[in-house]
Amino acid sequence: MKNWFRNIGPGPLVAAAFIGPGTVTVCTLAGVAFGYALLWAMLLSIIATVVLQEMAARLGVISQNGLAEAIRSKIKNPIFKTLAIILILSAIVIGNAAYEAGNISGGVLGLETIVGNSNISIAGLSINFLSITIGIIAFVLLYLGNYKILQNTLVSLVILMSLAFLITAIITKPNLFEILSGAFIPQFPKDSMLTIIALIGTTVVPYNLFLHASLVKQKWHNESDLKFARKDTLVAVVLGGLVSMCIIISAASIQTQDINNAADLAKGLEPLFGSYAKYFLAMGLFAAGITSAITAPLAAAFVATGCLGWSTNMQSKKFRAVWMIVLAVGVISASSGIKSIEIIKFAQVTNGILLPIIVSFLIWIMNKKSILGMHINNTKQNIFGVVILGISILLSIATLNKIFHLNLF
Repeated sequence: MKNWFRNIGPGPLVAAAFIGPGTVTVCTLAGVAFGYALLWAMLLSIIATVVLQEMAARLGVISQNGLAEAIRSKIKNPIFKTLAIILILSAIVIGNAAYEAGNISGGVLGLETIVGNSNISIAGLSINFLSITIGIIAFVLLYLGNYKILQNTLVSLVILMSLAFLITAIITKPNLFEILSGAFIPQFPKDSMLTIIALIGTTVVPYNLFLHASLVKQKWHNESDLKFARKDTLVAVVLGGLVSMCIIISAASIQTQDINNAADLAKGLEPLFGSYAKYFLAMGLFAAGITSAITAPLAAAFVATGCLGWSTNMQSKKFRAVWMIVLAVGVISASSGIKSIEIIKFAQVTNGILLPIIVSFLIWIMNKKSILGMHINNTKQNIFGVVILGISILLSIATLNKIFHLNLF
């Protein structure tokens, strides 16, 4: 155990990245509306995420390249390469800037559940003080550019988040048999299809593949380290999935349907299980928000620098410039209440299109001996990959269906 802690890598950062306020909200709504019935969808998401993130980690350790650099170097056709880079930059960099306000606002929601409203008036404008505070914390950690400090901070926040949601779920005294039934027996309650797709889509996210491949090479440099990277990925993603399941379980105990987000869930738990449940859940939401507020700009910086052939050193000027822009957009939007629906819509469209493309490329590159040597995918990994590709295509169709109201489901 001590040896594993010494070799802990970017796995917890990946878990921190996919358990943001969006995931917390989706899991909350799933639990309120369908109880334990959709736990199997989260279990499926965990398996898919483990498979894809293991590929990304293996690529980073063996090739010592991030996924963005691999795309830039291996797509030879200049037209396809340009289109791929434009799509990736649009989905990850612009997308993360659009979603950053939601990450920061999620952290604020958690804190406001405990401390109350944090708006202050400056020159007649209503500014959220906590949004700026979270932005400053994220700025300092990212500006230091020290992987070890960043990792230790995020690992601590992930542990806080995990304990918060786990304790909340235990407080609600769930039925263990019903939990196991919901997790291992697929059920499709009426009107649940979009929620199932949302649960998978909020866990299997394209920017985590870029983030993971880039971060593992900051930690590990030798082929012999691959075993540590795999263990790190498995433990962290499973832990992240269990956190998501705990949120669903907690929400399932609420009898009312008048719950729209995790902050409402925190307040809803108080009359049934006391103020402690509210505080634990609020701290979990804060941790989910601030960890995603840090990892989203970080991922955007790795993607932009990798795609454009810039230095991926975390202390380089261009690397810092990218995450500063993403973070600034998030802080300004969150603290002032500005919501650019069109930018968010654009981000959703590009992310929806991007996921199956990136999964396809990842499977293709993971079968190239010129890059991975003896560590190419085996038959089982390719089968899992193709199944996940099919799921990602369904997610893509569902995303576009939701945005453009195509009524395909």
